[in-house]
Amino acid sequence: MKLTEIVVASGNKDKIREIKQIFGDIKITSMKELGFDGDIPETGKTFKENAKIKAETIALKFRLPALADDSGLCVEALYGAPGIFSARFSGEGDEANRKLLLKRLEGIVGRKAYFESAVCLCMPDGKTYFGEGRTHGRILQEEIGENGFGYDCLFYSDDLKKSFGLASAEEKNSVSHRYRALCDLRKKF
Repeated sequence: MKLTEIVVASGNKDKIREIKQIFGDIKITSMKELGFDGDIPETGKTFKENAKIKAETIALKFRLPALADDSGLCVEALYGAPGIFSARFSGEGDEANRKLLLKRLEGIVGRKAYFESAVCLCMPDGKTYFGEGRTHGRILQEEIGENGFGYDCLFYSDDLKKSFGLASAEEKNSVSHRYRALCDLRKKF
């Protein structure tokens, strides 16, 4: 199957930028560019379920192939939290999410963590393809670096041997959970 255009079912400009960098040979259009700026309720219990809900909604609305990602940070000492609630962990945005994470990890030595991503490509006929990826590391004691978004400045990457907050976009994309999920997806179509 040869795709020429995909609508990304996200309003997150940072995710869209990463997807464009990874899928450079396919025209990537955001749902906002097509006039959809509503919220799609993430009612799934897993990253995969949430990605499918978002992709199906946009594919059916625009009758175009739609790609959605659901991803988050999973911290072992917090039993996988914040997980699917990563973006809404504090209810007050990225900075507050990072502060809450550091507070919950006060005094905890074991800080192993991973970012997980599930991507879903939904075709207008309802056929779906999934990709999944993880990148492992640990949570730092403080924010290091200003690159990236979300929890990047708190995440020390085992692959890069530095914080995602210090990594260039190219470095992060070469090992990120989203990159790995998108590569897994591309193998399937």
